[in-house]
Amino acid sequence: MIIVTGAAGFIGSNIVKALNERGNTNTIAVDDLTEGIKFKNLMDCEVADYIDKDAFIDLVAQEIEFSEEIEGVFHMGACSATTEWNGKFMMENNYDYSKILLGYCLDREIPFIYASSAATYGNNTIFIENRENEKPINVYGYSKFLFDQYVRKILPTAISQIVGLRFFNVYGPREFHKGSMASVAFHHYKQLQIGNEVKLFEGTDGYGNGEQRRDFVYVGDVVDAALWFLKHGEQSGIFNMGTGRSQTFNEVANAVITACGKGDIKYIPFPEHLKGHYQNFTQANIQALRNAGYRKEFKTVEQGVSEYITWVKQQ
Repeated sequence: MIIVTGAAGFIGSNIVKALNERGNTNTIAVDDLTEGIKFKNLMDCEVADYIDKDAFIDLVAQEIEFSEEIEGVFHMGACSATTEWNGKFMMENNYDYSKILLGYCLDREIPFIYASSAATYGNNTIFIENRENEKPINVYGYSKFLFDQYVRKILPTAISQIVGLRFFNVYGPREFHKGSMASVAFHHYKQLQIGNEVKLFEGTDGYGNGEQRRDFVYVGDVVDAALWFLKHGEQSGIFNMGTGRSQTFNEVANAVITACGKGDIKYIPFPEHLKGHYQNFTQANIQALRNAGYRKEFKTVEQGVSEYITWVKQQ
């Protein structure tokens, strides 16, 4: 049995689907379906059971044993809104919850693979998994940063696997429910359904219009890597999960325009509320991932966006 938290969310539902495709349907899906539209992410997935997030936390906190052996936990559940400034909510949801679940897994020697974030780096331009490179600029990034520090203290004595995956700009199927936090590729596609323009921010902090750069990584690639770690229980640590290359927002827009066969780019003023809280550049250093033994190549924006838009059209 495998447990996936955040199972109805973006990356979590892709993990459930990938497990199914590999013949595993004995999955416990954990999520909060207050935002009920997320159920659609699991419509084509097979799960053994669904447990509400709060009920699941209670079970774990009370040290309740499950009826079957747990092969691993993919802890993808979190509030991922970088614009959320309710620090109390963010820390309870992302930090406290993660500590409780990690403790449960350590006591039972259950592999624990969790979602960290490139937001831990803030405006740094060096993206290597070291404490000196980490300086988050929003409370979401801080919640992920603090749990990573908690994990680092435990790793030297842990006898079971702990893996933190620092997701960079993930895009792809099953993110429709994320609203403003969905990928720029998804927003561009939606914009082209109602008009002939995709919108990008004007230049800021020395970057030209649409020339801000991110490490855009296709969700199928990060899921493949997450499942690889479950098969390689000897590997623990915190790993960047990106392509190792940065590409511009203009490149994403042009890839969507090409996939849709129409459209132009319109640049809009950079929002005041994001100034000082926005990452203009990210590029994962994936040497630690390669050193761990993961060799699969990551799709370029052009490859990933083409596959993504084909999937969206089929829905």
